[in-house]
Amino acid sequence: MLGATLRRQSWGIGLLALLLFVAGNWDHAIIGFDSRFVLFAQEMLRHGPGFFPSTYGQPYADYLSTSTLLTWLLSLPLGRVTSLSAWLPTAIASAVIVALVYRLTAPYSRRWALLSVALLLLSSTFISETRSVSLDQMLAAVTLAVFYLGYAHDHFASPRRLPWLLLLLLLGFAIRGPIGLVIPAGVLCSFYLLNRQWRPLFSFGLLALALLVACIGLLLLLAKVSGGEAFMQDVIRMQFLGRMDGREGSSSVLYYFTSSLGNYALAYPLALLALLAVLLNGRRMSDSGWQLLLGCTAAGLIVMLGLSIPEAKKARYLLPMMPMVAIIAAYPFHPADGRLFKALRGLMLALWAVSPGLLMGALVVARHRFGAQLEHFQGVVGLLIGLQVVVAGMLLKWHWRPVGPAFCAVLAVWSVYILVVEPLERRLYDTRTFAREAHALIRQHPAPLVLHGLGKDAKAIKFMVNVECDRVPLFTQAPGDLAAVPVPAWLVMDKADFMRLGEPRWHGMTPVLTGQFDKNTYVLLHLGTGD
Repeated sequence: MLGATLRRQSWGIGLLALLLFVAGNWDHAIIGFDSRFVLFAQEMLRHGPGFFPSTYGQPYADYLSTSTLLTWLLSLPLGRVTSLSAWLPTAIASAVIVALVYRLTAPYSRRWALLSVALLLLSSTFISETRSVSLDQMLAAVTLAVFYLGYAHDHFASPRRLPWLLLLLLLGFAIRGPIGLVIPAGVLCSFYLLNRQWRPLFSFGLLALALLVACIGLLLLLAKVSGGEAFMQDVIRMQFLGRMDGREGSSSVLYYFTSSLGNYALAYPLALLALLAVLLNGRRMSDSGWQLLLGCTAAGLIVMLGLSIPEAKKARYLLPMMPMVAIIAAYPFHPADGRLFKALRGLMLALWAVSPGLLMGALVVARHRFGAQLEHFQGVVGLLIGLQVVVAGMLLKWHWRPVGPAFCAVLAVWSVYILVVEPLERRLYDTRTFAREAHALIRQHPAPLVLHGLGKDAKAIKFMVNVECDRVPLFTQAPGDLAAVPVPAWLVMDKADFMRLGEPRWHGMTPVLTGQFDKNTYVLLHLGTGD
């Protein structure tokens, strides 16, 4: 059994990580993919909870409302959705991942555990998804919890917790649909297969399969109750067929194996090097961390192979393998002999040691490109200089190496991301300013709102999330559709599309409002009875 001290340490580290994940977050402007989930929560606040989230008052087929319910509960005391209430469920899931990574590796080596956490926190997609609404990050927490329960039973003398495993599978399905049950179940089955535990493999596999069938049946029943036969067909198309046949965008079979070199750096490429060193060095089975290394390798591989089967592939889908990759990447710091392991330790220590300096150089380059748009420039540069000095001092003291430089790199990377990158993204992709100014003008002279060329499930959501009312706009796509627009009306469109309109009714018409919206220039037009 794990000792009480280790449990306290793991959850203490998880709590510290949570504070880092929510630092500086309160009521940021909502941009990008988060707009969809915030709009879900806004509509739930206005209309109450349901089985599926909704947009424009209609149920949305691609997700169950589990994550929206969490945001709704956190937003109830405030009476509105903020970036904190939207991001907090993901931040908590990420903190759970940190705690479990430490808890898995600390019984073998505290240094291995801390550096696994550091590599996790330094991975690019983990950082960006933690500071957002990410169902895949929540699924990663569920997957790692399932793996931990299976591993702890075999190696930490923990009791076999089958009810907890099944509850976690249910939670995974509730968060991410069928893939949310298949991924954690596949990870645990890979562990049983690796250890030739045939009875648990077949019993758990059959239970997971039965649970999957039951959950799919319940999902389709809830879909039919929520929106009828047509909506049930939409659920089948979006949650099953669309992901398998590439309707959501397709990539090559090797997409995850190659793109992860950048999307999951530094951990993924370092993990490949660590595995190569293991193969060439001929590690022995007597190594105390050998089984964990094998288990993480099998789990990560099953996630990558499984998700490579559907044609629809996105970088964030691969988050469930991230904790295992971080553990593998830090393995050279577990007592491991050989020149290859020594070289890897030197490489990682060098990367951590120069991280503050490299980030300073990147900020100077970015300053020339973005100028005054770069916020907190001097303060962040001062922080990075201080961290670089601290790292230099740590390199002179053996007992601080390599953990000290690694966490200085973590602090440097997260400081730049929170204080510089996020504010810059909110400036470049701002939708709040234009949408709220347009809404204020529309309220002065109420009339139907027409969104031209915004896409009902794309930029239109980024506009409506900032309006925060039950207005259901009209949607037009082609220039010819505008002829049927009733007057009076308010029309929002891209300025470039407006300039291309050739009909006489548009000649000489002056936009009421012109502004930046999602990195493009948009206009608001008022169509009166005389137009």
